[in-house]
Amino acid sequence: MSLKKSLIIIIAILAIDQISKVYIKTNFVLGESVDVFSWFKILFIENEGAAWGTKLSDLLPISDEVGKLVLTIFRLFAIVGIGYWLFDTIKKNSSKTLILAVSLIFAGALGNILDSVFYGMIFNDSYSQVATAFSSEPYGSIFHGKVVDMLYFPMIDSVWPDWVPVVGGNNFRFFEPVFNIADTAISTGVGILIVFNKKAFGESSEEAKTDKSDRG
Repeated sequence: MSLKKSLIIIIAILAIDQISKVYIKTNFVLGESVDVFSWFKILFIENEGAAWGTKLSDLLPISDEVGKLVLTIFRLFAIVGIGYWLFDTIKKNSSKTLILAVSLIFAGALGNILDSVFYGMIFNDSYSQVATAFSSEPYGSIFHGKVVDMLYFPMIDSVWPDWVPVVGGNNFRFFEPVFNIADTAISTGVGILIVFNKKAFGESSEEAKTDKSDRG
């Protein structure tokens, strides 16, 4: 896969991700939801932490502000590393599967970083109101933005049978996490690497051509 095709994938994912986030942020109050189907809802939440809303301040003796800053800086270093990985795979003419997977991961990581870096200084808060862009009273500052999530799939919303040990009688919901397009891209990229591992990390297309010509 060429650099041009990789860039098209990245730009397309970024566009869909950011358009959906800005739309939700400027049309929904925090916590508001819309039922698309019984098993799919649009639910506006904001994630201040890492995966599943985990905060560094929950794990380390630091404030939420410091934890958010550290997490954003870590994400910036991570995106540089993923970007180099993508450039290197394209330069080495690696398999299309690997380039596609890394492109998806890079696009998703970049999409969430844009939220973390810029949203705090662009939008005001969404508590009991619909946020406005380029507000004179932004809810945060650079590097202190919250990631916008909205895709919610409570495909099963039930109660554990009373006879089940420990959790009997408690609510059971599947699938619980709320996520966004960027998260979907990252998960898809990682999934491709896991499921198609041999194809992704096998011989490059250039090596395959050389091998075929030698056999011929």
